[in-house]
Amino acid sequence: MPHLPSRLTLLALTLGSAAGATSYPLTVTDDLGRSVTLKNEPKRIIAMLPSHTETLVAIGAGGKLVAVDRFSNYPRAVTDALPKMGSAFQPNLEAIVALKPDLVLADESAGSRLTEKLAAAGLTVYGGTGQTYNEVFEKIAVLGKLTNREAGATRLVTSMRSDLNILQQSVARLPKVSTYYEIDPSPYSVGPNSFIGTLITKAGGRTIVPAALGDFPKLDPELIVKTNPQVMVGLTLEDARRRPGWAGLGAVTAGRVFNPSPEERDALSRPGPRLPQALRALIRFLHPEALK
Repeated sequence: MPHLPSRLTLLALTLGSAAGATSYPLTVTDDLGRSVTLKNEPKRIIAMLPSHTETLVAIGAGGKLVAVDRFSNYPRAVTDALPKMGSAFQPNLEAIVALKPDLVLADESAGSRLTEKLAAAGLTVYGGTGQTYNEVFEKIAVLGKLTNREAGATRLVTSMRSDLNILQQSVARLPKVSTYYEIDPSPYSVGPNSFIGTLITKAGGRTIVPAALGDFPKLDPELIVKTNPQVMVGLTLEDARRRPGWAGLGAVTAGRVFNPSPEERDALSRPGPRLPQALRALIRFLHPEALK
């Protein structure tokens, strides 16, 4: 999918909301290059990713949800009341089909092939997620259009950008801190062009991962030792001390190894409405003096 500059995304959102309700039938192209057509405004939606669930609620389309994936846990007032349909890699296809959704929001991952499976079952499926920072806002715009909630999407994007800009300004004059961000102990990390990598930059940090390795690469542990990051995020200090060759690293000896709370980890891992909360958490780890 082509990447639109964020300002154009905002302009498109604004123009869309000014034009009034979404016109149906509506055809959009998802991240797999598929044409997805909605004949009418969707009334029964299943979200198979937490970021989609959170976005729908935030733009005012939460009432359309009839089910979510098992990892959707925010906001709990909504998710606790909805049936869970498994996950992208282990979906309950029979239960999904039985609910007769008129739109399913899935991912574009070749690994899960969820979009392909659901489409083969005769369902209308949009497959796509935000992988980069700007794509997060693009996806909010798309979901707003799909659900006839463009005005809600505009308000959400405006609010998020305002909060993010204020937070970024708090560290604008502070030195960049070299940062290792761990997604899991494999170790998988984040490149500078991923949405998490961009948040690290906005928090006054600099991921140790070269852009050439991709957005969410598996690293050679030797790279982490060689780059000797000042801060580590995503694991405990005890875990870091036990890794071969890590006990003498700067972040470990200084005690600057941070394990986010479950709520912070969710916000950091989901390309959706809680990006400001994710950025605040990163600033607390990298530049706590900015939040005093």
